[in-house]
Amino acid sequence: MTTPDTSGSPATFAEVLAAQLRRDPGRPLVTFYDHATDERVELSVTTYANWVAKASGLLTDVADLERGMSLRIDLPPHWLSPVFLGAAWTVGLRVTTSDDPDAVVCGPDGLDAWAPRAGSIPVLACSLRPLGVRFAEELPAGVLDVGVEIWSQPDGFTAWDPPTGDDLATDDLTQARLWTNDRTAAVGSGLTDGGRLLSVADPASPPGMATFTEPLARGGSLVLVRNPDPARLDDVHDAERATARA
Repeated sequence: MTTPDTSGSPATFAEVLAAQLRRDPGRPLVTFYDHATDERVELSVTTYANWVAKASGLLTDVADLERGMSLRIDLPPHWLSPVFLGAAWTVGLRVTTSDDPDAVVCGPDGLDAWAPRAGSIPVLACSLRPLGVRFAEELPAGVLDVGVEIWSQPDGFTAWDPPTGDDLATDDLTQARLWTNDRTAAVGSGLTDGGRLLSVADPASPPGMATFTEPLARGGSLVLVRNPDPARLDDVHDAERATARA
């Protein structure tokens, strides 16, 4: 296992991801389980970067979002949550908990709340079905199906107006501040460089965000479990060779 260089702090998400792509592009970054469906998905650093690029293109070319705007990620614990976090920060968007964002990414459970807003803001809906495929049923008028729109986006993305470390990553943290050691640490996780963090928290929520940013910054990985069965978590921990929990 390659030992990451943690000297200094990067200023932006793009710098963090680029460093990890140079260091060890084939290592797992996000391993996702859903105990309700027995789904398992694993994204390497390279595969994750490809998804981030596609999602970034979707946010800019389809949703017409620009640096400095806000994005609400209203998803449950799911592998697409880190993807849209990365896409938002690549574009220079502020990930917000506000009920009045410039755009929203939601899952099926959020359609009732957000579909009526589709006439005024972009509403991008994720089916959360395996492999990120489209919804099986027709969506409300104006709602964009991520499983349809994302596949036409390229595997590479370069922001025309790239964010700096001073751009807000969340409602209260800049991109540079997000990557300082005290902010990336998942409180009490005990994760070491190159380790694997087992978590049931939502990476897109403020309390759970560090469960993704810490493994990314440390050259490690996240093992994320949705609908966790407590009786199975120890088996997942052992099978995935997790080194810490959050």
